[in-house]
Amino acid sequence: MLFLHTMLRVGDLDRSIHFYTKVLGMKLLRTTDRPDQKYTLAFVGFANNPEQAEIELTYNYGVTQYDTGNAFGHLALGVEDVHQTCNNIRLLGGNITREPGPVKGGLSIIAFVTDPDGYKIELIQRPS
Repeated sequence: MLFLHTMLRVGDLDRSIHFYTKVLGMKLLRTTDRPDQKYTLAFVGFANNPEQAEIELTYNYGVTQYDTGNAFGHLALGVEDVHQTCNNIRLLGGNITREPGPVKGGLSIIAFVTDPDGYKIELIQRPS
């Protein structure tokens, strides 16, 4: 079994692609437009499958906002230096919602950022 991707519905595909590629440094891996079905997909990630799982950004024509609800938690990314990553994200216009620091009850250094649609992304320090 192989973990392939996580799908997120987004209200503005270009804005989301910009965030994931320019702010978080992912690559736009591929896109698929399905006009008959009224949606467009954009896959982003640090590498193609099977090297790493990807994020599928789904834009449904005409839908500009979603209620993320309370069941979804967050995506998690491993980074070498959480403090520096947060500084870079901040400089690029990203929204840090939890400043770097130890996780409650543990030693791992984490921070949180939100994407343009409000999805939470945890940054976990994982030295190389």
